[in-house]
Amino acid sequence: MNLTLKVWRQKNASDKGGFREYKVKDISEHMSFLEMLDVLNEELLEKGEDPVHFDHDCREGICGMCSLHINGKPHGPLQTTTCQLHMRSFNDGETITIEPFRAKAFPVVKDLVVDRGAFDRIIQSGGYVTVNTGGVPDANEIPIPKVIADEAFDSATCIGCGACVAACKNASAMLFVSAKISQLALLPQGKVERKERAEKMVAQMDAEGFGACTNTGACSAECPKEIKLSNIARMNREYFTASVTTENV
Repeated sequence: MNLTLKVWRQKNASDKGGFREYKVKDISEHMSFLEMLDVLNEELLEKGEDPVHFDHDCREGICGMCSLHINGKPHGPLQTTTCQLHMRSFNDGETITIEPFRAKAFPVVKDLVVDRGAFDRIIQSGGYVTVNTGGVPDANEIPIPKVIADEAFDSATCIGCGACVAACKNASAMLFVSAKISQLALLPQGKVERKERAEKMVAQMDAEGFGACTNTGACSAECPKEIKLSNIARMNREYFTASVTTENV
């Protein structure tokens, strides 16, 4: 396959940035998208040019690092992570536009790399369970209905890639935050701090500059782990309950 790549190049957060066009030849349809970018970078290094910077780690669809906007869609034409996207999804001679995720809360670090530290700060604000050390009962001894356990597990599969933010016209992080709140709120271990958790994580989400949710569903449609929109409804209930009970204390 011979392809034309229009790649966003930006030296740092303060640089204006812009697209640069590259040609890559003899690309195997069995290559992953990141392997194709590796080929491009090898060619750039041979020419003494600065390679294209992009995030990656596990390359197994688990870590959520490979945050690329490809032809106008987060992670490209398939509902998967960029590292699991293969070149057979494109046509020979095609022009592919590659950009970083666009959101105020995800500032560009360099080229296609964005700073998603906002997600980390949201988790740090309340996405955890406080457990006293000592004789903690085995988790398997706590009876949890399978339907609840399955729902909590489905929410916990969120890898924090940020595709939901990139897909949303408002750059909302509601799907991510609601998944992290839901996975704990559904289980007995997370119920003690559920009110404080909802208030703190929503407050941090707003402080980071993410937009509001207008229920278009683009976030769930693009999520590589198929996180459900019902999580957002649960988060709204958790936050409303926390707000009302806190005011009445």
